[in-house]
Amino acid sequence: LPSATVTTTLPAAAEPLMSPRLSVVMIAKNAADLLPDCLASVSWADEIVLLDSGSSDNTVELARSLGIQVHINRDWQGYGIQRQRAQDYATGDYVLMIDTDERVTPELAQSIRSVLAAPKAGAIYSIARRNYFLGRFMRHSGWYPDRVMRLYERDRYRYNDNLVHESLDGQGAQVIELAGDLLHLTCRDFSGFQQKQLAYAAAWAQERHQRGKKTSLAAIFGHTLGAFVKTLLLRGGVLDGKQGWLLAVVNAQYTFNKYTELWALSRGYSEKVSL
Repeated sequence: LPSATVTTTLPAAAEPLMSPRLSVVMIAKNAADLLPDCLASVSWADEIVLLDSGSSDNTVELARSLGIQVHINRDWQGYGIQRQRAQDYATGDYVLMIDTDERVTPELAQSIRSVLAAPKAGAIYSIARRNYFLGRFMRHSGWYPDRVMRLYERDRYRYNDNLVHESLDGQGAQVIELAGDLLHLTCRDFSGFQQKQLAYAAAWAQERHQRGKKTSLAAIFGHTLGAFVKTLLLRGGVLDGKQGWLLAVVNAQYTFNKYTELWALSRGYSEKVSL
């Protein structure tokens, strides 16, 4: 008998799964001097989105010349709302939220690529920031590792509406720590840093005043002393040398400013007086 011919149909090869797309998102104002190095550190991302809040330098023109997506919204309502506005322009599956004075190190970039290669649904990824203060990247003082939640699924998480010290609404999500640092040029110029600290203190006090919060003289000095001791001793600022001592004073000063501003607001003492 002639042998039978058997035809075997092999299953079609599975299509390779595509890694999620990454959108780097940032807000900016007058950041032209910082922008090139920041963008160079994330040039491997699928998309970079910048939302400008009304720069008077050439931030917008420079960003566009470097080929990133630029939007403008001058209606400043605080950091939380502005970050969410910026995120709303993104189209990637994941968002990496950074600032123009931050740089992604190669080790951190590799950690992010590893996440995108094998993402875990619903997880938020925290990143260690290494903050720069008057000539050195701090290793203690509460300024390192200074973990922040910056990598997450775009459609799942949003920012709160805080004027300052905004945060991601994590909704009880699992937080996974990434290897590698985010370099943060916090204080390159002391006078500029102090101006920013004053603005943060005023916004912090205004936000709490609107919520009906009050404070007392005893609380002002208690929080101020506590900030100094916490930075210098409890958080190891003394191990950061001269900068550690100076940062302890700066943190105490910032704490004094924000609680004094709240005290003044609650008593109607922060009104402009015509002489």
